[in-house]
Amino acid sequence: MSDSDTAAAGDKHSELLDCCGGLNNIDYSKMDLKWMEELLKHINFHDSNFCIAVIAIIFNPLFWNVVARWEHRTRRLSKLFGSPYLACYCLGFVIILLNVYRSHSMTVAMKAQARWEVMDRTDVFYTGVALIVLGTLLVVSSFLALGFTGTFLGDYFGILMDEKVTGFPFNIVENPMYWGSTANYLGLALIGASPVGLVLTAIVAGAYKVAIRYEGPFTGLIYQERSQHRKHE
Repeated sequence: MSDSDTAAAGDKHSELLDCCGGLNNIDYSKMDLKWMEELLKHINFHDSNFCIAVIAIIFNPLFWNVVARWEHRTRRLSKLFGSPYLACYCLGFVIILLNVYRSHSMTVAMKAQARWEVMDRTDVFYTGVALIVLGTLLVVSSFLALGFTGTFLGDYFGILMDEKVTGFPFNIVENPMYWGSTANYLGLALIGASPVGLVLTAIVAGAYKVAIRYEGPFTGLIYQERSQHRKHE
């Protein structure tokens, strides 16, 4: 390495240290967290409706991932129903019912707890409406692009798509079904001026984030196995 390269590297290292030092020098105790305190004051975390909603949020992606992986490994559902398509349709129907119940439990929890006057504004209301429109667009267009089996884990039943879907909305955002659903819940929270709705929406986003980390690599492995099988044919 030349002297000039060494000097440049040294400068970059110094800049990085200065940046990190600047972050370390931030006095977080002086940050205004009153809005967070006010938000938490309006939430009863011991409310049974809130607890039920949290359980429903966490249970749903856990359920369909466990069942779908079990099916992929054993093909028990396909054998039970006599067809991978029928088995996938039945699982999809169960998932839809679970999601309806999750939405219901979140709505009940939001109605059971206090509204926050800070959120009870016209601009917040219309932001919520816009998020619901956007979320619905992402969910519906994703379903139309993937079809029923593509949406409801048909890959795990051996129902594989010919090629990866890259059109709208997948050319805009990855996992549009999940993030569209999250946008819908956030929109409902804003329309209802519901602080507990914001917390529940954050839990939904977290649950989906975890599900994506497990589903993405596993689905990729399924298609990789198909590709290797075709090469040996």
